[in-house]
Amino acid sequence: MSGRTEGGTRARRFCSSSRAADAPMTRALALLRRRLVGSVFVLLIVVIGTFLLLEAAPGDAVDAYIVSTGGDAGMIELLRHRWGLDQSELARLANYLWALLHLDLGQSVTFSRPIRDVILERLPNTLLLMVSATALSFGLGSALGIYAGARPGSLRDRFLSIGSLALYAVPGFWLGLALIIVFAVGLRWLPIGGIETLASDKTGLDRAADIGIHLVLPVSALGFIYLALYLRMMRAGMAEVWRQDFVLAVRARGLSRRRIVLAHVARNALLPLVTMLGLQSAQMLGGSVVIESVFSVPGLGRLAQEAVASRDTPLLLGIILVSAVLVIAINLLVDIAYAFLDPRVGASEAGA
Repeated sequence: MSGRTEGGTRARRFCSSSRAADAPMTRALALLRRRLVGSVFVLLIVVIGTFLLLEAAPGDAVDAYIVSTGGDAGMIELLRHRWGLDQSELARLANYLWALLHLDLGQSVTFSRPIRDVILERLPNTLLLMVSATALSFGLGSALGIYAGARPGSLRDRFLSIGSLALYAVPGFWLGLALIIVFAVGLRWLPIGGIETLASDKTGLDRAADIGIHLVLPVSALGFIYLALYLRMMRAGMAEVWRQDFVLAVRARGLSRRRIVLAHVARNALLPLVTMLGLQSAQMLGGSVVIESVFSVPGLGRLAQEAVASRDTPLLLGIILVSAVLVIAINLLVDIAYAFLDPRVGASEAGA
């Protein structure tokens, strides 16, 4: 009888531990399912709203083409028919939505190529810039915030707080130009711009190292601005957590200050930073447009600038759509991470 009782107890413990391990995954999947359904409507609103806004702007691709090359009325009519600009606004919107259902972004007027191919050429450069800048700002900013918040009110806390405030007040393009003047023009340590050395024929690790050197300045210019934000948020969050009752209880247990800071205070102060990471993804993508222009990085930012200059509406629509998908994907990843960090997130969806 006692053996069966112990066996039943162990079985219940195993089942309960399995449910506890599966709980975060269940909540994450339920949250992901709900967010994906809402993302479809968000993308639809983005596409329709952007299309109508671009249609309301004066001029089109034919006007930009004629201004740069010249042409008569017959050529204008031919180009409008070839590019589908002679149709009504509603007909063009319906055709565009139907093409999107087949994952067809259309044809670029400027490059005379499929928009999907043009974007896929530039997208890796933007993703590399964004991921590197995000890792720099979130990682280093959180570490400096923990260092400052470990002793609120100390000299290092005041120094880092004032320094981060001054850094956050600097515009990204101005910081990029200052870095170019100092490290590229003055010291000549780093290249002025571009993603890699032209016609270098480098492959493998040599090419990766060359790309890394070219990304030092743009990643620093883009990442340092948001580094200051994460530093201040982490420091403020830790200062708030230090006043919580559970911190007094942990200190009463005789734990070392280092363990209290890392395992208890910093861990609880990290949750708002994860939320801010998703909210800042759109601003990080927008900031990359300016940084790519300053450092001549061939990414989505420069491609959008070229599309605006040539009035290439289909290309600009494709860039905005891809950017919206990137922002939604980043926020989905942040929601999943938050579901694992905080048991309260996604609990209602999982229960439903």
